[in-house]
Amino acid sequence: MRLHAERGLTLAELLVAIAVLSLIVTVGVPGYQRFTARNEVATEVLRLQTALAMARNTAITRRATVTLCPSADGVQCQIANNASGEAWLAPLVIFEGRGEPGDPLLRTFGESRLVSLTYRNDNRPVRYTALGRSGGHNGTFRLCGRLETGAKVVVSNMGRVRMGSESPLC
Repeated sequence: MRLHAERGLTLAELLVAIAVLSLIVTVGVPGYQRFTARNEVATEVLRLQTALAMARNTAITRRATVTLCPSADGVQCQIANNASGEAWLAPLVIFEGRGEPGDPLLRTFGESRLVSLTYRNDNRPVRYTALGRSGGHNGTFRLCGRLETGAKVVVSNMGRVRMGSESPLC
């Protein structure tokens, strides 16, 4: 006959529970990190596609040249002449005009959280004419995130935007 019920866990039960928990964490954390890295790239792709579509639609609607470029101060386009990917990580802005001082600022998109974001080799801004065409050259945005995740966004001569078929080497 027992006088009181035993409560709690034995040492063996506690060790088994800790072992199972550590196994779940060991398997789950790397998968979660890859998941969040892919989502950061997907979020940036959507931000970029939205900015490009808005710039193109604004150019057509206003029948004017509209420029999409990175700008830390919101006054003019600030694009470095290097391929380091740092210039396009700044906030993206849409200007009516060529993105020079005095041009009206239409919209600002926050800065990127990616490791690298480059556009073409000459790092020119994206300019849309009144017909919605982009500056005469095809261009490819290369987005590189954490854990070797990445994507490509291609802007055609006609100003249309599409996803690249392969990820860039990050």
